[in-house]
Amino acid sequence: MKIDLANPAWRQTLPPARSIAADAPVAACAYNRDGTTVAFALGDGSVRRLPADIATAPADAVPPIHGGAVLALVADPAGDGFVSGGDDGRLLRIGADGTATELFNQKGRWIDHLAAHRTTGAIAASVGKAAIVVNKAGEVREFGPHQSTVADLDFSKDGSRIACAHYGGVTVWSLGQITQGQAAPPPRRFAWRGSHVALRWSTDGKFIATGTQENDIHVWRMAQATDMRMQGYPAKVKSLSWTADARFLYTSSQPVFTAWPFSGKGPEGKPPLQFGEEGAGLLSVVAAHPTAEFVAGGYDSGELQLGDIKARRSVVLKMADGSAITCLAWSPDGFGLAVGNERGDLLVVDLRR
Repeated sequence: MKIDLANPAWRQTLPPARSIAADAPVAACAYNRDGTTVAFALGDGSVRRLPADIATAPADAVPPIHGGAVLALVADPAGDGFVSGGDDGRLLRIGADGTATELFNQKGRWIDHLAAHRTTGAIAASVGKAAIVVNKAGEVREFGPHQSTVADLDFSKDGSRIACAHYGGVTVWSLGQITQGQAAPPPRRFAWRGSHVALRWSTDGKFIATGTQENDIHVWRMAQATDMRMQGYPAKVKSLSWTADARFLYTSSQPVFTAWPFSGKGPEGKPPLQFGEEGAGLLSVVAAHPTAEFVAGGYDSGELQLGDIKARRSVVLKMADGSAITCLAWSPDGFGLAVGNERGDLLVVDLRR
């Protein structure tokens, strides 16, 4: 059955879900490439994997694979498992059977941000003031150093470039053929004062957006290298998510869903589109649906909402429980939603009703 927020019957009851309590906060969550498994990165060094089908019995917890907290997690773009990064400086590939293989190790430097490109199979990771990219063959190449710690990173639409957020703006590197010992082409720099704490490249490749330490967002047009600034947030914007068609950019740090329009001439001189029921607190994480006009939003109060930008409404999927939601991830088919929070609750929601 399709997701239908305009249908009162669909909104009357909370959707079926599986909830498991872990003993450590959740830093990130992701579905694997085929959507059969969902994984959660935990502060105790473990990655907990669960069947995406909530009717299937979950596997037992496994011992930690990192020597400290797991800080980042993405679906493995070249396999059926996942890739994790931790504060032990290790980048690990986790196979479908749970076996972990080390891709990179630099002791003393955190790996706290990851990006993956499904078509090329490449993985990017922040490592202090540098970024590394691991290609499908496992070859590693380093980009940097930047003027400060890399606060976030993302691939371009075609996977040929990677953007790194840091103090003073964004640096974009051309990847070319990732080969050991190859000199990197000169990077392209987009400057704006202050710290940039979140970054997302638009799904059409035309824009790069960042959240800043100054409670605003900054966006650059790639073709013209022009920029724009959107202000008025009550807190730092740490979560950004573009719609599949790149018409809207969703942002956190508001009590309702907030989407900036990027069709036509873009958002200059226009207010953002805001819709839905005001939640308990501020949105801490937003995640646009992979194909449709929906968006999931997690609040710093623990409330979870699903929004429909076409109908201009939202529905509560989970009531506030006092533990901030830290991560959201959609299944590839858009009917499953993974949710993690600071307390260590692992939630998998089934939106087929």
